Amino acid sequence: MASFARLACVYRASARAGQQRTFSNTSVALNEATSNLGAVPVQKKPIGGFRGGIVGFLFGFSLASSYTAYHLLEEYQKASAALQASVSAHVRRIEAVEKDLKALNDASATKEDISRVRTEVKKLYDGLHVEFLDLRTHVWGIQQDLHKLSKKESTEVRI
Repeated sequence: MASFARLACVYRASARAGQQRTFSNTSVALNEATSNLGAVPVQKKPIGGFRGGIVGFLFGFSLASSYTAYHLLEEYQKASAALQASVSAHVRRIEAVEKDLKALNDASATKEDISRVRTEVKKLYDGLHVEFLDLRTHVWGIQQDLHKLSKKESTEVRI
């Protein structure tokens, strides 16, 4: 359809010049006919209001999208840096707590240490109890001897 409109436009332009187009197959007539036509004017398509609105909308939308993506990327980088700083601070705190926990673990007694100390204390207590009983029996023996001596003296008559 567009080629038909071009042909009609070319025909009108040649008709205005006062020449009629003749059909011939000789090379002279063919060259003459083509040389008189001139260049075919390229018709510019006018940009209509609707099509221009669509192009403007798409241009504005792409510009706004790229601006938004740029700012979104900046905010993402800032938030990522803040999160990384926070995580590194927490990691340092956790490492300090783990270090303190390890020190406490090394300083604290294990179950085997407690059971070993308990058996030693029991042995010491039993040994002290045996010594106490020995001392008690020794004191009791001295008391009995003293009691015997006091009865002997009381039975004897002194003059």
